[in-house]
Amino acid sequence: MKDFFEAIESLFVDVLFAPFDTLRTLELDDWTAANIVNWLFMLIGFVAFLYWMKQLKTFNDNNEENRDPTAHSFLK
Repeated sequence: MKDFFEAIESLFVDVLFAPFDTLRTLELDDWTAANIVNWLFMLIGFVAFLYWMKQLKTFNDNNEENRDPTAHSFLK
């Protein structure tokens, strides 16, 4: 049973986290490149936010939302 858990440890430490170890060593040379994963997540979040706002505007322009104060059960 111990070998099984050591195999899982080896998989994560030696294989799956290797790219993050590379980014950690890169931080000493170039901070921006080392944080590329964070920049990508922020870019994806920003694009998703813009898409969401565009969809809300589309539904708002079409008057598809029931804006009556009693339209939702939690507002009663």
